[in-house]
Amino acid sequence: MGLSQLNSLYREVILDHSDHPHNKHALSAVTNTITLKNPTCGDVINLDVQVDDAGMITDIGFTGEGCTISQSSASMMTDAVKGKSREQALAMAKTFSDMVMGKSHSQADLDQLEDAAILSSIMQFPARIKCATLAWWALQRALLSDAKKEE
Repeated sequence: MGLSQLNSLYREVILDHSDHPHNKHALSAVTNTITLKNPTCGDVINLDVQVDDAGMITDIGFTGEGCTISQSSASMMTDAVKGKSREQALAMAKTFSDMVMGKSHSQADLDQLEDAAILSSIMQFPARIKCATLAWWALQRALLSDAKKEE
């Protein structure tokens, strides 16, 4: 597969997540919720997370509005972290943030991001990095705010 075909495939995956977002709904029962806004472009994400007593993410959903990159990143993030532990999800959020900033991680770490790993090319467009990371930052803040309540 040539580079142009690979870029076309990545573009199709991003557009598919944006046009048909996964887990784009509010949850009726949540343990963690947060709303984050990207003031530079107006993207908004309302993130709901359900974490069970064992610390596993049993359900996750988002609502809000934004560009193709922010909506597809939120869709990819919810797919990737559902069923993961709080600690695994926080590690994945760190990996994603590092990845879009150009920091290297092991292939195993990147594989855990599933479809979201294809957003690594977003670092070529610095103005879009905040769009891609909004959902992941929301996940971090939502999960860490719960941890502070427990302490």
